[in-house]
Amino acid sequence: MTKSDAPSRVRDPDRKERILVAAADLVARSGYHAVSMADIGAAAGITGSGIYRHFDGKSAVLVALFERVIDGLLRDEKRIVEQETTDLRVALRKLIDGQIEFVVADRELAQVYFHEINNLPEVDRRRLRRKQRLYLEEWVHLVAELRTDLGDTEARVIVHAAIAAIQSTLQHDSNLPEPQLRRLLASSAQAVLGIGLGS
Repeated sequence: MTKSDAPSRVRDPDRKERILVAAADLVARSGYHAVSMADIGAAAGITGSGIYRHFDGKSAVLVALFERVIDGLLRDEKRIVEQETTDLRVALRKLIDGQIEFVVADRELAQVYFHEINNLPEVDRRRLRRKQRLYLEEWVHLVAELRTDLGDTEARVIVHAAIAAIQSTLQHDSNLPEPQLRRLLASSAQAVLGIGLGS
């Protein structure tokens, strides 16, 4: 068999996805610093060195995971705002529910996000921060529409405070049943915003 007759190597298009899924699971269970590239590779079914065909290093894997988080939030936000054009209260309640879903259902990854984002390369950190601001601005717009007594700066302050109230559960283990925790976080966010949205 000549070199030209040898079958060409086909790159597995799902490999990058498997790496991210494996990394998310391992980081969630063991923490970022305890997980090695070899661990991620083994969980993804490839060698640790094989990851470098897709990512420059462990921080690049972390960046990709964080991009997935914020891009998912932005995508859901866009869908909600487009669907709920006639009821801004429903739109805001769905945004609150989406943020609660992030911190409750993806608690470990959310914790890694907030603990590790400042350790990322500056260019990646800036890009992620810009996306965060885009996400927050839609909240500010909705709150400003519903709270006509507030200016934009005031609306921005209480949006940050409401999201911080939701994310506060990342700093401690409440040991509450998940449905109860979700209700408490939703009511806390609504109280901070000063907008009753129902349950």
